[in-house]
This record gives sequence, structure tokens and C-alpha cells, in this order.
Amino acid sequence: MRWQGQQLGVDDAGALPGMERMDGLVRSVTTPEFAGMTFHEVLCKSALNRVPGVSAMPFDWTVNPYRGCTHACSYCFARKTHEYLDLDYGADFDSQIVVKVNVADVLRTELRRGSWAREPVMLGTNTDPYQRAEGRYRLMPDIVGALTDNGTPFSILTKGTLLRRDLPLLTEAAQQVKVSLAMSIAVFDDTLQHSIEPGTPSAEARLDTVRAATEAGFRVTVFLMPIIPHLTDSIAALDHALARIRAAGAARVVYGALHLRPGAKQWFFEWLEREHPHLVSSYRGLYPGVSTSAPKAYRTWLGKRMRPLLRMHRLDGWDEDDHPRGRPQPGLAARTPTPASSLGPVRSTGVPASARPRVAPASEPRLF
Repeated sequence: MRWQGQQLGVDDAGALPGMERMDGLVRSVTTPEFAGMTFHEVLCKSALNRVPGVSAMPFDWTVNPYRGCTHACSYCFARKTHEYLDLDYGADFDSQIVVKVNVADVLRTELRRGSWAREPVMLGTNTDPYQRAEGRYRLMPDIVGALTDNGTPFSILTKGTLLRRDLPLLTEAAQQVKVSLAMSIAVFDDTLQHSIEPGTPSAEARLDTVRAATEAGFRVTVFLMPIIPHLTDSIAALDHALARIRAAGAARVVYGALHLRPGAKQWFFEWLEREHPHLVSSYRGLYPGVSTSAPKAYRTWLGKRMRPLLRMHRLDGWDEDDHPRGRPQPGLAARTPTPASSLGPVRSTGVPASARPRVAPASEPRLF
């Protein structure tokens, strides 16, 4: 193992561009266990991120223990955020991972403030809290503990099978607060998955995690997102995906077409030109210029294809377009506290919901 020690407030001539004076940088770590990756350990100043009021998200607060993601999904919306560190949205996003090593301690401090109204907190809308780095740093158990001890409900959206490690802790937490779990599984063809999401666990491993969480008593939502035009949107592919989701015991499915935001769009098109050049012209028609969403006509067509399949497989299901801007989304933390589920009561508080702790605003998150 090779450690590259850093001192706070001291320039490091050998650091990556943008990292020479990163606030709170403790050290950068490389290890053979994670070949080709560097973890930049930082001391964060805030843990709770306020979602901007103009956001379409149905929740107000997030916690993101990592920046960058080793899942390396070609379509990941968060790629652009790495440019704030003078790192690129491509290979750097996949391999230069910022780890907020003190995030749980900071979170406990913020949750103790009298202004905190125990509003639902979402984990996993920016980069995945159960990516491979979590196996090394184990930040999530203390984050879950901090939220639970404070009586704050929370939701987790992940592609990571490391969630299974924490199921006993999450089951205990659900006796005190509302806990929602969602698993993202976009690709059920192993060859395509290895190509477009090379750092993710297999679909089967994620389905096993859904099954384990269901057996632990959770009603798990599967996000069948993004559905990728011409690659995963055939009737055969969707039928196969829903059959496996149903067999794993998921309670519901949320689906939606591919989004391609800046950064992600450029990186995805590089992947497409390399792996499926015959589709490039079709995608330029679907996502022309600076457009980020598939055309309304495609999304309507997709909904007409999905709804009969959902009924056939006896699955509750929603198109992400079915939920107006800012309305609750199945499987995610809701902005307005909802009645407690059978998994346990939500602790109430007399603090008015309008009271907010002073924390840094987050950039608007999207699911993928």
C-alpha cells in the first residue's frame, strides 16, 4: 500500500490539478486493492445538503459521503460536478474519488441543531453511497446511526450490493424511523452491463440484494432507469427485466428514459461511437444539440410499452413522468412526512418544518 500524505493548508506540487489546495484535504491514497484509483480523503465542513427550491426532486435534503463514483456508468449525470475540482467528467470521475472521512461526525453536529426539523434525508441521488469505496471506508453505518439516533427518516438509492452488509443495522433503524430502500438496475444483459457500467455489480447480484432486503421486511423499489433507446427498450428486454424484478420480490418499479446532461452526454457519446457506432445518428436525432431528455413522443411510446408489461407481471409501476415536478416519488424520501409504515413509527418533533439549519446548498440532483 502506498500512502501519499498531505498536510492541511500546504501546497502539494505533485497533486492532481485542482487538488493542490483542496480545502480539508488530509491525504490521497492509492492501493493495489483498487488498482488505477485514487481516494482523496477530505474533512468536510457540512454533511446535509439543501436541494434548491426549483429542483424537481421530491425531497429537500441529501447526504453525499463521496464525490466521483467507481461504478463508472457512462451515462451518470453527476460527471459534470467533477469539473468543480478541475478534474474531468470522464476517467477522473471514475477513478479520482473524494471521500468525506468525517461526514458522520459533521452530520451528528448538524442534526443536533435546534432548527433541524427531522425532515426526510435522501442518500444516493448524486454518487452512490455503496460504491466500492464504501467497502474500505465504512461511512454508511455511522451515517445511518446518526440519522436514526436523531429520529430523522431517510431513503437509500443504490446500485451497490454492499447494502447487504448493513441490512441488520437498517432493520434496527426501521423500528425507530421510516427507512426506504431502492435498488437501481438499468441493464439486465451481462455483456452490455459490463460495457456501459463496468464498475457495477451484476444485475443478478443486485437482485439478490433486493431479495435479501425484502426478506428482511423492506418493501424495495427497483429503479429500472435509465431505459436506453435501441439497447434496452425492446419488449423482450423489458419483459425479461420485469420478470426478474418480480421474482426478486420487489414491491414496485419506477422507470424512465435515458437523461444525458452536460458531461454525461459527451462521455456517453464517446462510449456509443466506440461500442455501437451504428446508433450514433439515431441518438443525435433523439438528443439533438443541448437537449438532455428523450423526446416526449419517445417517452409516451415507452409508457405504452411498459404499462401492459407491468400489469402482466403484477407489479406496481410508475413512469418518472407520472409524478409532477416536486411530487413524491415511490421509493424516495418524501418532502412532506408521510404516515409511518409497518416497518416502524416516525418520531415526531414540535420544531416547525420551515426552520432550517444553515448548510451549504447542493447542486440540483437527478437520479442518474
